[in-house]
Amino acid sequence: MTLCRRPKALCRPARALNLPPMRRLSCLAVCLFVSLAARAADVEFVRVWPAWRDADSFARISEYFTNQENTGREVVVRTHADVRAGYYFLSRVRAAAAIGDARFVVQVVVPGQPEPKSCTFPASVPAGSKVFQLGLTGADWTDPKLHPVAWHIELQTADGRVLAQKSSFLWEAPRK
Repeated sequence: MTLCRRPKALCRPARALNLPPMRRLSCLAVCLFVSLAARAADVEFVRVWPAWRDADSFARISEYFTNQENTGREVVVRTHADVRAGYYFLSRVRAAAAIGDARFVVQVVVPGQPEPKSCTFPASVPAGSKVFQLGLTGADWTDPKLHPVAWHIELQTADGRVLAQKSSFLWEAPRK
């Protein structure tokens, strides 16, 4: 006895794919690649906090014992690695999958200079949420009282493909 009310020809057991084994394997590989590519593209800037930071704000008690900078759980990158004081973009990034060879591109417009200044920081972004301190230090930002007019940050792959971006309000405002 069958519960199917359709004609007998349509009541055959359903098969997942009626393909030769190599085609099934190829279809599976394509589906896996597409799902991984979709996950890798799932990257976002949760929040960006731009602010001046003095060199003393990075000092921790462990430095007095080890003579090495301890950044905690944050990744700190600077335009001049030996200078700590500068203008930083504290950026929280959320990624569905790890991105090994990436880079942050920070563009800043400062008062009196209409052309944006651009700085690139190499990075490796782990899966999950991570905080990055992107610092314009040394000759790139000397005045603690100077604030950017507008800024724009992109996270790019090694080949320049943009994975995520975040901008200040004035960066996104239409230019006249």
